[in-house]
Amino acid sequence: PLHGTGGPATKANMVLGINTIRDALSGTPKLEGESKLPNYFPVEPSGCEKHSARLFECLAGPATDKAREMEKAGLHRSWYPDVTPTPGDEKAAQLVREQEEKGTAAADGGSEQQQQRLPTRNDNALDECRTFIAYYKRCCDRELKKKNNWILTEPYRVQEEYRYNNQSQK
Repeated sequence: PLHGTGGPATKANMVLGINTIRDALSGTPKLEGESKLPNYFPVEPSGCEKHSARLFECLAGPATDKAREMEKAGLHRSWYPDVTPTPGDEKAAQLVREQEEKGTAAADGGSEQQQQRLPTRNDNALDECRTFIAYYKRCCDRELKKKNNWILTEPYRVQEEYRYNNQSQK
Protein backbone atom coordinates (compact mmCIF):
# COMPACT_ATOMS: atom_id res chain seq x y z
CA PRO A 1 0.00 0.00 0.00
CA LEU A 2 0.95 3.62 -0.47
CA HIS A 3 2.09 5.19 2.76
CA GLY A 4 -0.24 7.85 4.09
CA THR A 5 -3.16 7.16 1.76
CA GLY A 6 -4.51 4.06 3.42
CA GLY A 7 -5.44 2.55 0.06
CA PRO A 8 -3.79 0.10 -2.27
CA ALA A 9 -1.39 1.27 -4.94
CA THR A 10 -3.56 1.27 -8.06
CA LYS A 11 -2.78 2.22 -11.62
CA ALA A 12 -5.01 5.30 -11.28
CA ASN A 13 -3.02 6.54 -8.27
CA MET A 14 0.26 6.09 -10.12
CA VAL A 15 -1.00 7.79 -13.30
CA LEU A 16 -2.35 10.67 -11.24
CA GLY A 17 1.10 11.10 -9.71
CA ILE A 18 2.82 10.98 -13.08
CA ASN A 19 0.43 13.55 -14.57
CA THR A 20 0.95 15.84 -11.57
CA ILE A 21 4.73 15.65 -12.06
CA ARG A 22 4.35 16.25 -15.82
CA ASP A 23 2.16 19.30 -15.19
CA ALA A 24 4.64 20.70 -12.65
CA LEU A 25 7.55 20.30 -15.06
CA SER A 26 5.74 21.77 -18.04
CA GLY A 27 4.85 24.95 -16.15
CA THR A 28 1.84 27.19 -16.44
CA PRO A 29 -0.18 26.59 -19.62
CA LYS A 30 -0.74 29.50 -21.97
CA LEU A 31 -4.06 30.19 -23.64
CA GLU A 32 -3.55 31.35 -27.22
CA GLY A 33 -5.76 34.08 -28.66
CA GLU A 34 -9.04 35.28 -27.25
CA SER A 35 -10.33 33.89 -23.94
CA LYS A 36 -13.08 31.44 -24.77
CA LEU A 37 -14.32 28.15 -23.40
CA PRO A 38 -13.49 24.93 -25.29
CA ASN A 39 -16.20 23.20 -27.34
CA TYR A 40 -16.43 20.32 -24.87
CA PHE A 41 -17.19 22.63 -21.92
CA PRO A 42 -18.81 21.90 -19.31
CA VAL A 43 -17.64 18.27 -19.11
CA GLU A 44 -15.75 17.21 -16.01
CA PRO A 45 -13.63 14.16 -16.87
CA SER A 46 -12.24 12.06 -14.08
CA GLY A 47 -8.79 13.35 -13.30
CA CYS A 48 -9.76 16.98 -13.95
CA GLU A 49 -12.06 17.55 -10.99
CA LYS A 50 -9.75 20.10 -9.35
CA HIS A 51 -9.28 22.17 -12.50
CA SER A 52 -12.99 21.97 -13.35
CA ALA A 53 -14.00 23.11 -9.87
CA ARG A 54 -11.62 26.08 -9.99
CA LEU A 55 -12.88 27.11 -13.42
CA PHE A 56 -16.54 26.81 -12.37
CA GLU A 57 -15.84 28.90 -9.23
CA CYS A 58 -14.17 31.57 -11.32
CA LEU A 59 -17.02 31.61 -13.84
CA ALA A 60 -19.57 31.89 -11.05
CA GLY A 61 -17.61 34.66 -9.30
CA PRO A 62 -15.27 37.16 -10.99
CA ALA A 63 -16.30 36.41 -14.60
CA THR A 64 -20.00 36.79 -13.82
CA ASP A 65 -19.32 40.02 -11.91
CA LYS A 66 -17.38 41.40 -14.88
CA ALA A 67 -20.16 40.38 -17.29
CA ARG A 68 -22.76 42.13 -15.09
CA GLU A 69 -20.64 45.31 -15.01
CA MET A 70 -20.43 45.22 -18.80
CA GLU A 71 -24.21 44.74 -19.06
CA LYS A 72 -24.82 47.71 -16.77
CA ALA A 73 -22.62 49.90 -18.94
CA GLY A 74 -24.17 48.58 -22.17
CA LEU A 75 -20.88 47.11 -23.42
CA HIS A 76 -22.03 43.50 -23.68
CA ARG A 77 -22.52 41.73 -26.99
CA SER A 78 -25.86 40.47 -28.18
CA TRP A 79 -26.27 36.91 -29.43
CA TYR A 80 -28.83 38.13 -31.96
CA PRO A 81 -27.94 40.41 -34.89
CA ASP A 82 -31.21 42.39 -34.75
CA VAL A 83 -30.90 43.21 -31.02
CA THR A 84 -28.94 46.28 -29.94
CA PRO A 85 -27.63 46.06 -26.36
CA THR A 86 -28.80 48.85 -24.09
CA PRO A 87 -27.25 49.88 -20.77
CA GLY A 88 -28.90 48.52 -17.65
CA ASP A 89 -27.58 51.38 -15.51
CA GLU A 90 -27.46 54.81 -17.13
CA LYS A 91 -25.01 56.20 -14.54
CA ALA A 92 -22.49 53.40 -15.23
CA ALA A 93 -22.88 53.92 -18.98
CA GLN A 94 -22.26 57.66 -18.56
CA LEU A 95 -19.07 57.04 -16.51
CA VAL A 96 -17.74 54.65 -19.17
CA ARG A 97 -18.52 57.17 -21.94
CA GLU A 98 -16.69 59.91 -20.00
CA GLN A 99 -13.68 57.64 -19.49
CA GLU A 100 -13.59 56.79 -23.23
CA GLU A 101 -13.76 60.48 -24.16
CA LYS A 102 -10.93 61.43 -21.81
CA GLY A 103 -8.78 58.54 -22.99
CA THR A 104 -6.07 57.00 -20.82
CA ALA A 105 -5.76 57.03 -17.05
CA ALA A 106 -3.12 59.78 -17.23
CA ALA A 107 -5.59 62.15 -18.91
CA ASP A 108 -8.30 61.36 -16.36
CA GLY A 109 -8.02 62.92 -12.91
CA GLY A 110 -10.08 60.19 -11.19
CA SER A 111 -8.75 57.59 -8.78
CA GLU A 112 -7.05 54.47 -10.13
CA GLN A 113 -9.47 52.18 -8.29
CA GLN A 114 -12.47 53.76 -10.01
CA GLN A 115 -10.84 53.43 -13.44
CA GLN A 116 -9.91 49.79 -12.87
CA ARG A 117 -13.51 48.92 -12.02
CA LEU A 118 -14.97 50.52 -15.12
CA PRO A 119 -15.28 48.13 -18.06
CA THR A 120 -14.18 49.12 -21.54
CA ARG A 121 -15.58 48.28 -24.95
CA ASN A 122 -12.91 45.63 -25.69
CA ASP A 123 -13.22 43.75 -22.38
CA ASN A 124 -13.92 40.03 -22.30
CA ALA A 125 -15.50 38.69 -19.10
CA LEU A 126 -13.66 35.39 -19.55
CA ASP A 127 -10.29 37.15 -19.22
CA GLU A 128 -10.86 36.97 -15.46
CA CYS A 129 -10.56 33.15 -15.73
CA ARG A 130 -7.90 32.90 -18.43
CA THR A 131 -5.43 30.87 -16.34
CA PHE A 132 -8.14 28.51 -15.11
CA ILE A 133 -9.36 27.97 -18.69
CA ALA A 134 -5.81 27.10 -19.76
CA TYR A 135 -5.39 24.54 -16.95
CA TYR A 136 -8.85 23.07 -17.65
CA LYS A 137 -8.14 22.81 -21.38
CA ARG A 138 -4.75 21.13 -20.87
CA CYS A 139 -6.20 18.60 -18.43
CA CYS A 140 -9.29 17.83 -20.53
CA ASP A 141 -7.28 17.51 -23.75
CA ARG A 142 -5.24 14.82 -22.00
CA GLU A 143 -8.00 13.07 -19.99
CA LEU A 144 -10.76 12.98 -22.64
CA LYS A 145 -8.61 10.65 -24.75
CA LYS A 146 -8.71 8.00 -22.04
CA LYS A 147 -11.12 5.08 -22.20
CA ASN A 148 -13.08 5.99 -19.07
CA ASN A 149 -13.75 9.55 -20.31
CA TRP A 150 -14.20 9.29 -24.09
CA ILE A 151 -17.98 8.86 -23.76
CA LEU A 152 -18.21 12.46 -22.48
CA THR A 153 -17.42 13.80 -25.94
CA GLU A 154 -19.79 11.54 -27.88
CA PRO A 155 -23.01 13.14 -29.17
CA TYR A 156 -26.10 11.88 -27.42
CA ARG A 157 -28.82 10.38 -29.60
CA VAL A 158 -32.40 10.94 -28.47
CA GLN A 159 -34.70 8.02 -29.19
CA GLU A 160 -37.53 8.70 -31.63
CA GLU A 161 -40.32 8.23 -29.06
CA TYR A 162 -38.88 11.12 -27.00
CA ARG A 163 -38.59 13.56 -29.89
CA TYR A 164 -41.12 16.29 -30.58
CA ASN A 165 -43.62 15.31 -33.23
CA ASN A 166 -43.82 17.54 -36.25
CA GLN A 167 -47.47 18.46 -36.90
CA SER A 168 -46.98 18.34 -40.67
CA GLN A 169 -46.01 14.66 -40.57
CA LYS A 170 -49.30 13.50 -39.07
